[in-house]
Amino acid sequence: MNDDIRNIVLGVLAAGVSAALGWLTRTHLWRRRLRRKQAFFGLPSNSGCLLVVNRDADTEAAVHRYDVAALLELAALIKDCGAHSEIVQHDIARQGFGERTEFCLGGPYSNRRMAAHLHSMLPGVKVNTSPEPVSERGAFRIGSERYGVEPGVTEYVLLARLTVGDGARPVFLFCGQRAITNQAASRYLARHHEKLARKHGGNSFCLLLKVVNAQVYGPDVVELVADVTRAAREPAPAVAPASHRATD
Repeated sequence: MNDDIRNIVLGVLAAGVSAALGWLTRTHLWRRRLRRKQAFFGLPSNSGCLLVVNRDADTEAAVHRYDVAALLELAALIKDCGAHSEIVQHDIARQGFGERTEFCLGGPYSNRRMAAHLHSMLPGVKVNTSPEPVSERGAFRIGSERYGVEPGVTEYVLLARLTVGDGARPVFLFCGQRAITNQAASRYLARHHEKLARKHGGNSFCLLLKVVNAQVYGPDVVELVADVTRAAREPAPAVAPASHRATD
């Protein structure tokens, strides 16, 4: 074998080894990212989860189109984890907390299960569900802070990941003031789940997001207002009844 042939053979072998090492490295990194993603969402391969949807407040049974879009965002995440999902209406979901990963969409005025989750796990969050006045419906009170609604201009949504102990699967809440904010929160989670996993790990968190100018930008322009986990998990202070002075 002359020197030219030997050099060609060695070059081919080196290229093959290099390609194999590159493939192994990429595969290792992909698997590590997948494991982290599965751990954050509580979705190991072939596991199941629950997608709990509300009903459009203006209809008897339909799911709002923005909530359908949010479900599609979440379905893609679930599929990437190698898991499968079951979609159920809020008023027929009978699963306990932590048995399976749950994604719950909608405000407490249209989602009974969301109302129960807020009451049990985020007692510091109060949502105005009164039909009148219309301008106050959907306003958030978190601790001592109030966040009102300007439809299509400035709207808020809570994105929460909640767990109740080691080994329990998380519940993700998308509690928005309007349906489009639920989609905005699901899109925010899809885009930032790696950053959230690095910051919070397997711990619970509750983020307040602001959806800006949805009438122009749809669900795409979202700002993180604050991490409100502490205020949301502390029971709201009771309102003392007004005192009455006796008169003669």
